[in-house]
Amino acid sequence: MHESDVLHRLSKRQVEAGDPGAVYLVGTGPGDPGLLTLRAAQLMNTADVVLYDRLVSPDILQLIHGGAMMVYVGKQKGFHTRTQDEIHGLLCRFAHAGATVLRLKGGDPYIFGRGGEEAQYLRERGIDVHCVPGITAASGISAELGIPLTHRGLATSVRFLTGHARESGEDALDATVAASADRDTTLVIYMGLGTLPSLVAQLMRAGLPRDTPAAAVERGTTPQQRVVYARLQDLERRVAEAGLRSPTLIMIGEVVALAPGWWLAEGCGLSEGACRAVERVVA
Repeated sequence: MHESDVLHRLSKRQVEAGDPGAVYLVGTGPGDPGLLTLRAAQLMNTADVVLYDRLVSPDILQLIHGGAMMVYVGKQKGFHTRTQDEIHGLLCRFAHAGATVLRLKGGDPYIFGRGGEEAQYLRERGIDVHCVPGITAASGISAELGIPLTHRGLATSVRFLTGHARESGEDALDATVAASADRDTTLVIYMGLGTLPSLVAQLMRAGLPRDTPAAAVERGTTPQQRVVYARLQDLERRVAEAGLRSPTLIMIGEVVALAPGWWLAEGCGLSEGACRAVERVVA
């Protein structure tokens, strides 16, 4: 059904029932439908309009009831089907027409998902907006691989970074990368494939050991999942050899060596730091 037809039908229903519209920013998790929240699943059965991103998996889209209007607003490097301003406009028009609008996003809307921007825009225009959290890729994928993001004796903190270049183009990486080169911190980099060479170089220049365990995971938690394990110094080469593509999550830290897959890939058991932690726990 065309957008204008849907808006006409919704406006007529709003006049008759007097129901105001609302927008739900819904996180769909890393891709496995089994990781959806109950609230997200409920809304998928009642929404009038669904605006969905490129990172929302096809298996999850199949759960949406057949009567909803589906609008693809995905973005990828070098090509946006809709600009962010156009997405804002669509959300406003459908909500003002009385629709229950789902804005589906991969992961969690408020973690590198621009959910905060959309919520602010809508609230400034008097539109009722709610956020339904999703399992962010860092949590879902690390659990899938058996990597604890924090672990006694290995990692006392975890830090999420984005590898996307800033709009200004001044620096392809977050300015805090060098400050994140801490052996006691697990680093998780979203959208970092394009800037991986710079990321690795900056971390090693800042003092992070070259043999720090790392993992790169394409389409984690889905049937298409592919994983590359490597020491930090070899990560860029291993990822290139495997031909990993977006979306790929990167995890760097001693905790990566606790994954069962690390043993198989490296053939060397735990890293030196992980062995020391295990010895302390056993003792």
